[in-house]
Amino acid sequence: MRRLDMPERPDWRSKAEQVGFSFHSADDRPYWDETGAFGFTLEEIEERIEAPSAELEEMALEFVGNACRDEEILTRLAIPRAFWGEIWESWQRGDRNLYGRFDFAYDGKGPAKLLEYNADTPTALLETGVFQWLWLEEMIGKGALPRGSDQYNSVHDKLIGAFRNLRNGRAYRLHLTCLDDSEEDRATVAYLEECAQQAGLSTQFLFVNEIGLTKAGKFVDLEEAPIEVLFKLYPWEWMMREEFGKAIPGCGTQFLEPVWKALLSNKGLLPYLWKLAPGHPNLVPAYFPDEAAPDLGPSYVEKPLFSREGANIRLFERGRALSGNEGPYGEEGFIRQQRIPIPDFGHGHVVLGAWMVASEPAGMLVREDKSPITGNLARFIPHFIEP
Repeated sequence: MRRLDMPERPDWRSKAEQVGFSFHSADDRPYWDETGAFGFTLEEIEERIEAPSAELEEMALEFVGNACRDEEILTRLAIPRAFWGEIWESWQRGDRNLYGRFDFAYDGKGPAKLLEYNADTPTALLETGVFQWLWLEEMIGKGALPRGSDQYNSVHDKLIGAFRNLRNGRAYRLHLTCLDDSEEDRATVAYLEECAQQAGLSTQFLFVNEIGLTKAGKFVDLEEAPIEVLFKLYPWEWMMREEFGKAIPGCGTQFLEPVWKALLSNKGLLPYLWKLAPGHPNLVPAYFPDEAAPDLGPSYVEKPLFSREGANIRLFERGRALSGNEGPYGEEGFIRQQRIPIPDFGHGHVVLGAWMVASEPAGMLVREDKSPITGNLARFIPHFIEP
């Protein structure tokens, strides 16, 4: 693993917008940053990222199978009791999931270490699956990367395949939704809608606040058509606590992600994975605050059960808070994870995001942030596999 300086294409912004990647910059600063790139060996990708991702996914699914009927675990994870039965039924039905992203600390030397699993509503799909691949092809064509370079990136094709499997020969309309105040969310859902259409599905987009509810407890769109299958870029922990969400159990709608994913998009997963496989080379010691934590150490990270973009995460050294990010999370509780070094190659702290599509490894992104807590100002740095 190495970081290289790269020539920036003068027209990359217009090319990004042509493929729907309109949120390429934030606060007049590029979010997409192609002045650098990370090079990996094929061995690193296959053995240090892809294989551990597959193994951790199996462990996560094993956890769901155990947790969805365990009242102590469901309580620990702050899952509302009204949804316990729905989670169990969804798991028993075999409701399929679409995608998620493991976030790893990896420096090219030791094993990749799992920081968290964004299993419900991760973004950065479009820039990973489409724009990063177009960058690779153009860099090879210009001679900026050697011929034979590749990329760990089958996100686009696997999303189409996953939607095709979800369709399973049936004719139905897939509804897709997100909030109306996020350009990134809207572009992400538009990309997923395009993938679904390429898989042969009929689609209909509407914003979350446009979803209706009949007196019979069924969700409908603006034309009063029933919503049979709904992809929602909207977190389960929000839905479960809203008045409208009370109608979800028994509503008959199939959700993407399925409700059992609420057990994996929860930082409480991390202590349970550590209990499942203590000492696993790709895991970091993690505990709930009231547990004995002999291998946590004096320096740790405190993470809310529910948190996004690094909000409300705090760093501790010898039990004293050093720094943290503000935010609206933490009311439901926290976990503590041993603090490990987040690699810095001279331009910021580096976190790898390993994509899973339908529970299969599918690709990777690299982000850099000045802070060891990766937040919404982190930059997306493209990567390639050395020939």
